[in-house]
Amino acid sequence: MKNTALTHIHEGLGAKILPFAGYNMPITYEGVNAEHETVRNGVGVFDVSHMGEFLLTGPNALALIQKVTSNDASTLTIGRAQYSCLPNNEGGIVDDLIIYKMKEEQYLLVVNASNIEKDWNWISSHNDLGVEMRNLSDDYSLLAIQGPKAVEAMQALTSVDLSAIAYYHFVVGDFAGIENVIISATGYTGSGGFEIYCKNDEVEQVWNKVFEAGASYGIKPIGLAARDTLRLEMGFCLYGNDINDTTSPLEAGLGWITKFTKDFTNSEALKKQKEAGVTRKLIAFEMQERAVPRHDYEIVDASGEVIGIVTSGTMSPSMNKGIGLGYVTVANSAVDSDVFIRIRKNDVPAKVVKLPFYKK
Repeated sequence: MKNTALTHIHEGLGAKILPFAGYNMPITYEGVNAEHETVRNGVGVFDVSHMGEFLLTGPNALALIQKVTSNDASTLTIGRAQYSCLPNNEGGIVDDLIIYKMKEEQYLLVVNASNIEKDWNWISSHNDLGVEMRNLSDDYSLLAIQGPKAVEAMQALTSVDLSAIAYYHFVVGDFAGIENVIISATGYTGSGGFEIYCKNDEVEQVWNKVFEAGASYGIKPIGLAARDTLRLEMGFCLYGNDINDTTSPLEAGLGWITKFTKDFTNSEALKKQKEAGVTRKLIAFEMQERAVPRHDYEIVDASGEVIGIVTSGTMSPSMNKGIGLGYVTVANSAVDSDVFIRIRKNDVPAKVVKLPFYKK
């Protein structure tokens, strides 16, 4: 197992540390619900340095990105980021990722920790365009400072106007005494804030200064367990759960990042799928009784026939009810449809709802 540059700090804080995507990662510090609450109402900090970063440079960098990703990266300007995915040849998804346009002819791709090697090999296999590719994953750290008080708490650490960084935009500037830090507003919690990309040998200084600056705002370290409940309340997909090598972006409700104005990997087959219509869809559902849906629980109809499967589920800390995502047949996917989650042989009623679950 790899450590992040801050693992020793998490251990010192008494975090529960478990293996995740090849890294020893902090899962909880004081408990999921308390940490979730901190991010929804105040400010919390995640160490997500396990994420992967690839730098693509050269006159054909955009062409390569256009070839391997589903969204249209030609619309990006310097300082903007874009959510996208890497389709495979079988109709599924290699990974989802965020693309940052750093400079003309230079892009940063941020990928999921569990897929770093897979994504690198996949993009490399399509790089017949002479694009210079650098895997920076082992050299860079990433902190996510999230919550409604994040901007106010951190403004003293930078000359950049944090409140002016719009969602899915970023600035390269000074932060916590370090130059050339990427300050990005691409959060995964739905409660505002931003992410800090810096080098491994800089991140401990950044971490310490962040906690000094945030002390009067009640800042706390947050583990990956609360990251999961926060993203699920927003209905954000998690690779390996809600999307994977066998789920198409159209089934997953990611048609908005699947642009047929260009050719990309498997775009013809996906275009045909769009025209013909998908046979299953990713839905959001709320439990109608007190119960917790879990990954891989069966979804059934009123007659007890299996119509799908739960991909993500939890007891929502903000709403105090069971919520989840799952794939069902299209006939059962409409909002307000009644479905049932099979929990230990009991079919517990649930209702299909519109995302996000959590509304501020």
